[in-house]
This record gives sequence, structure tokens and C-alpha cells, in this order.
Amino acid sequence: MSVSMLAFFLIGLLVHLIFFASIFDIYFTSPLVHGTTPHRTPLPPPAKRLVLFVADGLRADIFFELDENGQTRSPFLRNVVEHSGSWGVSHTRVPTESRPGHVALIAGFYEDVSAVAKGWKENPVEFDSVFNESKYTWCWGSPDILPMFAKGASGNHVYTHMYPAEKEDFAAQDASKLDTWVFSEVKDFFEFAKSNKTLSNKMSADQVVYFLHLLGLDTNGHAHRPMSSEYKENIHTVDKGIQEVVSVIEDFYRNDKKTAFIYTSDHGMTEWGSHGAGHPSETLTPLVAWGAGVNGPLVSSNQQFQDDFLQEWKLNDWKRLDVNQADIAPLMAALIGVPFPLNSVGILPLEYLNNSDQFKAECMLTNTMQILEQFTVKMIHKKETTLSFLFSPFKPLPLSKGQDMLRTARLYIQQQQYDKAISLCKSLINLALEGLSYYHTYDRVFLGISVVLGFVGWTSYAFVLIVKHHTRLSKPISKLDKLPSSDHLPAVFIGAGVVITLFLQIQSCPWTYYIYCLLPIPVWYAVIKEFRVIQSVINLLLTHPAKSIGYLLLLILGIETMIASFFHRQILTFGLLSFAGWPLLSKLFHQNKVMSLSWILFSFVLAVFPLMPVVGRSPNIALVTGAGLLTVICSFIFLCSFKTAKAKPVETTVNRCVYAAQIASIVLSIYILNTTHSSLAVKHGLPLISQVISWITLASSLLMPLLSSTFLFQRLLSINLSLMSTYLLLSTGYEALFPLVLSCLMFIWINLEQETIQFHSISPVEKLSMINFAQKADRTQVRYLGLDDIRRSYFFIFFIVTAFFGTGNIASINSFDPASVYCFLTVFNPFVMGALMMWKILIPFVIVMCAFESIQVSTHLSSNSLFLIVLVISDIMALHFFFLVKDYGSWLDIGTSISHYVIVMSMTIFLMFLSRLAATLTTWRIGLQEKIKQHFT
Repeated sequence: MSVSMLAFFLIGLLVHLIFFASIFDIYFTSPLVHGTTPHRTPLPPPAKRLVLFVADGLRADIFFELDENGQTRSPFLRNVVEHSGSWGVSHTRVPTESRPGHVALIAGFYEDVSAVAKGWKENPVEFDSVFNESKYTWCWGSPDILPMFAKGASGNHVYTHMYPAEKEDFAAQDASKLDTWVFSEVKDFFEFAKSNKTLSNKMSADQVVYFLHLLGLDTNGHAHRPMSSEYKENIHTVDKGIQEVVSVIEDFYRNDKKTAFIYTSDHGMTEWGSHGAGHPSETLTPLVAWGAGVNGPLVSSNQQFQDDFLQEWKLNDWKRLDVNQADIAPLMAALIGVPFPLNSVGILPLEYLNNSDQFKAECMLTNTMQILEQFTVKMIHKKETTLSFLFSPFKPLPLSKGQDMLRTARLYIQQQQYDKAISLCKSLINLALEGLSYYHTYDRVFLGISVVLGFVGWTSYAFVLIVKHHTRLSKPISKLDKLPSSDHLPAVFIGAGVVITLFLQIQSCPWTYYIYCLLPIPVWYAVIKEFRVIQSVINLLLTHPAKSIGYLLLLILGIETMIASFFHRQILTFGLLSFAGWPLLSKLFHQNKVMSLSWILFSFVLAVFPLMPVVGRSPNIALVTGAGLLTVICSFIFLCSFKTAKAKPVETTVNRCVYAAQIASIVLSIYILNTTHSSLAVKHGLPLISQVISWITLASSLLMPLLSSTFLFQRLLSINLSLMSTYLLLSTGYEALFPLVLSCLMFIWINLEQETIQFHSISPVEKLSMINFAQKADRTQVRYLGLDDIRRSYFFIFFIVTAFFGTGNIASINSFDPASVYCFLTVFNPFVMGALMMWKILIPFVIVMCAFESIQVSTHLSSNSLFLIVLVISDIMALHFFFLVKDYGSWLDIGTSISHYVIVMSMTIFLMFLSRLAATLTTWRIGLQEKIKQHFT
């Protein structure tokens, strides 16, 4: 007896959640190694204290370049570069986001990728940092950054001073006030310390760190773009503030020459005001160091770099010392003599140090010991949890070789052969880092095979259910059809499960490994039990081999087209243009030429959107206004068509009032959008009345349709009008036209599918205009699946993918423009902003889902068979993307690979959620006692 469909859906939800979670165990386990001990350089450090300035969102090119008058925007820091310090470019290994950038700078490792699940806000695991190793650290700046370095710090020695989150306002008249607040607080702090002996004694200790986080540039960059006067003026404001703070600090310590200063940035920013990907404007940040223990300017006239920045910046004569961002953490540790952060993978940039060769060699040896210990602990742990005959060590670096190289390096230092010691240490560090990566990915193949077996098994089972319950292929089971060995099947699979469990227990594997490895057993048992169904499918394929191969190739081509569109949006254009030919290839064109030509026209129009730019666009409120006016015009055309229809439902006063209110809401949205952006343009902030009306519009968008008639076209029009008013408030350019064109195409699709049913049906088909969503469905009209239903399911998935990528690549943070939510809020709030953007993304989904709900009702399509077909197609896509998930490269690469997998894995969950939402929007009516439509099962 087969499992009920409700149980199948619940089990399917659980299975897909397991498949989704598996990528975090396979690709995104923590890179941190626990159980290592601190290592510090035995020689006295050159500095007693360190001041770290981080200008959030500062690009290297705009900082170093000269303005149109040939003058620098940072006269103080430019003077440091030319006369008293060292400089270079810090190359960030992205994600170029604030948290990962600061972790690399201060903790010396590239962000624990499991932080992606927490939006980079909370520490998935606690980590060591220069702040934690210091005697005392005082921090000033943003509440988004400072707490993560105070949280988990041993003892009570990291002090934070933060402004309220409300100050991070993109609509503020002058975001540089965030930086002047920091400078003012620091100056007041040092002034207060002069009269507070307890505080003064703490500040006079060795190994003290002062951290100034400067968020003004990032905020101005998002709000006005990096090429704006606001951003460039902010650079000058920061330079002036740093000059004043340096003077205050030097005065407080009476110019004892024991303070080291470092100025850098966590990430850069694109010209359109975003960051997160791997563009050079995002990954190249400035680094300026000066003070105790830091080299002065080095003269060099023959410098070779791939870029031409030296010529542009007029810095040819001063040696440029480039580093990786994580290298700054060991530099800070060496300057003040604290242990290198335990999980740092940075390599000490010796050229920045102004000290003896012995000190440099000792620091390099300490750096090597700290990284080698991470490798050693990781290797021992993996060896202890793996059966000896299965363990495969990292051959280039056996433990004995690492210890021998360390002893040799110590011997070179004793013999004062410092260059040899440094060279040997760098070689050992590179080997240790390779070994760390090797052991970090050690179980990846094993887990990957287990998940793939589960994936294929589940997809096969879903296919079996389709054939068994929704086609004519299934036959009553006879004793002759019974699998000869079926009586032994349970014992075989139970035995396999016991063997796998014992194997995992011996290796002390985490509990999640048991789930991934044991899941394929019940799934494949369920598939093999239905061998008769599989046999029927094989017989059918062998009966019509040419036709079967043709349909199979067509399906594979269709699925691969959708997969390719995730990487290249332009392929959606190719798909939509192919869809345009559907009425011409079928007999629909002769049945209804007007609808067929309309389908072709709107398919061509919708095909334009994937060709439009995703990022780098300037807001164009005029286009949004035009989209709103077109929506009003189209709504009047639809209302007129309802009145002139041959078969039409009775008009009511309530309906007319609802439509009038919704059209008025669209006009009001246009007005609010224009007034809001006009106010922000002159820096008057977000008007309160605009904000209130925007939130009311959003809240009412799902309630207004429930007041309208439940007749098919009338309810669909009401839903689309409500969603459009919200979408307009969340738009900044051409994307406002997208849901309008999509809605028109969906209306036409519903009509054409009805024509298809009329063509194939013997009995008369009910007029679309007379179909009432609230009427109870007739179960006697349920039918078996046909090829047209597979096409309908494919169209549905393709339109869902188009809704995802039609106006942008939501897998990339660079597609996010804060200006989209300015009608609702301008104060930085990542969760509210993210929720608003997610609703903007979901609105086209709801439009597609409601259209498909209509097709399901009008064509008497079984919702269960629809679900299973979509499940099989989406799981095939998910399996493809499973092999493409990355845990390296830029945030664009990592985020895109995760998002692609998440999108297709969430297809089932989205379908269940959206089908319920669509059913509610189409069938419920507030204030009326009507029966709710029940779908076929």
C-alpha cells in the first residue's frame, strides 16, 4: 500500500531540508582549528601600542588618486606616504563585506563561510583576534561591527563605544557625521583619561590597541555612489580627523615614539554603490602604516605591477608594498608583541617592519609555528577519526618533515643566516596552508556520494509515483509480477543500514553524517519495491524508441536551458522567444488568432528584460511613473473587456469600489514615489507621511483582493493591481514594467490553455469568464496526465525562473540597491530591508502562481500530479547545481553557487507555500459566505 500524498509531501519537505543542509556539512564547515596554543616572538616589540583606522568602503584608487586640480584629497596621509611611512594596496579575498573584511584584518583568517547562514552578523564559532590577545583594546564605531570582536573575548579587556543604529541613515544630510562622531569621541576619551588615573594607567600599559571604525564612506558610497562629491569630500573629512586624533594621541603619550598607526579599509565599492563581488574596485583597498616599528618610505623607480595605478597616482618613486588582507593581522601582532591570532593564515609582510634582521627572522619563525600547529592539529584529528587503512595523509608535508624544517630554521637564526631562515619559513608556511585545505575537504567526496545517491533515489521515487497514480501505465499487481527476491529486500536493506552505522560509529562521525549516509537506504527500498512500474515505463520506451528518445532529448534540452539561464540571464530571452512560437507550432493560431498574436507580442516584450543591465543602473523614477500609468490604462482596458464579454458575471457595487480603490492606490504610489525621491534628492530626508502610506499600501496589498469577486478574471485583476501598487514603491527603474508585462502574458496564457482544452475535449468546456474560484470542484472530471501537462509544468517552472532572474540576478548582492526601499525606510536595517527586497522578488512569483492556479482549475489538472512533475524537474536541476556549489572565490562566486542550489532546492517549499497563498488569494472573500474550492487529489 502506497504512502498517502499528504505523508509524501511532509516526508518530501523533510528530505529536501536534509539535502539543503548537506551543503553546509560538505562545503561550508568551519575552517577554524581548535586546540592550538599561542605563539609570540621572544624579542621585545618596537611599539607599545597600535592605532587601527578602518575606513569602511574606501576604494584604493579614489583614495590615492589626485583630484582634477592635481591635489590629493588626503594631504596628511599623502604626506605620511611620501615622508614617514610605508604604503601599498591590500588585496581582499572576498566576500567583500564589512564583517568578513574586518575578520581578515583583525583575526587574520578569511571568514568562516558558515557565517553565510547568519548573514555575517553573528559568530558561528568564536575566534581569536589581535584584540583578544591585546592587554586592552578600545573601539569606536558602528554597532554592526564592534560587538563581534568584544563577544567571546577572554576577560573584560575589549571596550566598545558605539553610536545608535538609527544614525546609519542613507537619507542623512551628511553621512560623514558618523566619522566625526568617532573622532570627537576619541578626543573626548583622551581628554577624560588625563583626569582619570585608573584609565590613564590602563592606557599606559604595553600591548594596547585603539580601533576606529569609520562608516561614513560606506554610507555615502551606497547613498550617492563613490564618484560623488559627498564620497570624495568624506575622504578629506577622514584625513583631517585622523590628523587630529594622531596629534591628540602623540600629545597624550608625550611623543614617546612607541605608537604604531595603520590605516586601511575592509572593502571597496563599485561605481554603482555596491560591494560583495570580486571587481577590482571592491577588492583593492589602501594600506598606509607609520610610526613605531614601521619602515619609512622606500625609494624605487622601477616597479612592475599589472595595473597602471602608480602612474595615475604619481607615486612612482615610492615603493608600493602590496599585501593580502589577512597579512595585516600578523603585522599588527608583531608590532606590539602579542601572540599571533590562533587561526590566522596571514603571512607577515616583512617589508613593512623597521627592525633588525634577527627580529624579522624570529617573527617569521613564530608565524610559521602558529600556522604549522594548525596543520598538525587538523591532521591528527583527521587521523584519529579515520580507519588506519583508509587514512590518506597529505604527502608533501609529513609531520617529521615539518619539524625538521622548523629545526633547520632555528639553526639558521642561531648562525645569523636570517635570509635563509626567512626563506625556509615561507616555504613551510605555504606547504602548511596547502595541507590545511587538504584536510578541511577530506570527507567531501564521501559525503557527496551519499547525498547524490539519496537525491537520485528520491527523484526516482517521485517519478514512480507519477507513473503509478497519474497515468494509465499502472496495472493491478498479480503474483506473477512479484519480484522473485522481494521477500529478502527488507533484510538486505536493513543489513546495509547496520553496516553503514557501524562504519560511521567506528570513525566517530558527527550525527549529521548518519542522516546523509542512511537516507538512501529507505528511499531506494521504496523505489525497488515498485519495480513493476519501472518495468512498464521501460516497455513503453522500447515500444516507441524513436519518439521516446526525441521527447527525452527535448526535456533534457529544456532543463539544461533553464540551468544555463541561472548563469547567463540572456538565455531566458532565447527561451521566451522559443515560447512565442508555441501557437504557431500547435493549432492554436487557427483557433484564436488574436490571443496567439498577443502571446507572441508579449513573449517578445518579456524577452527584452533579461537583456537589460542588472547593476550599475541609475534610478529612473520617470520609468517607474510610466509603468504605473500603463498599469492604470491596462486595468481600464481589462475592465471594459469584462463588460463587453458575451458571458459575464454580475457586476456589484463592492467590485467597482474595490477596483476604484486599487487604481487610486496605484496613482497614490506613483505620487509617493516621486515625492520621496525628490525629498531625498535635496537631502530633506524621508517624509513621514510617505513612509506611513507606503507601509499601509504594503499591509493592504494582500487584503484588498479578498474583497473582490471570486470569478476568475475579476479576482486575478484585483490581485495584480494590489501587488503592482507595492511593486511600484519598491522600484527604481525599468523593473517596474516587468510585473505588468508578466501579468499580461499570464492572462493570455490562461486563455490559450483553455483553447487547448477545447480543442482536445469532446464535451463543451465552461467559459473562462464564468469560472468561479469559490465553487467546489467536480472530482469526476479528474483526468490522467498527458504530454500537454508536462509542457504546462515546464512553462510554470520556466516562468518561475524568469521571475527570479527577469530583472536581476538575486544570487548576487550586487543586484541589491538600497534605493529600492527608500519609500519604506532609509535607516540601515539589513533584516527589514532584506524582507522588503524578498517580497519584491516574490511578487512576480505570486502572479505566476495565481495564473497557474487558474489553469489548474480550468483544465481540471490534478494538483498532486503537477506537484510531482515540478518536483522531478526541480530535483534534476538541484542535483546539477549540487556539483557546482563553491566555498572559494569571490562572494559573487560563493553566493551565486549557494543561491542557485537554494533556489532549486526551495522550489518544492516555494510551490507549497505559493500554492496555498494563491489558493487563499483566489478563493477567499471577506464578508461573504462562500464555499472554498477544493483541488483535485
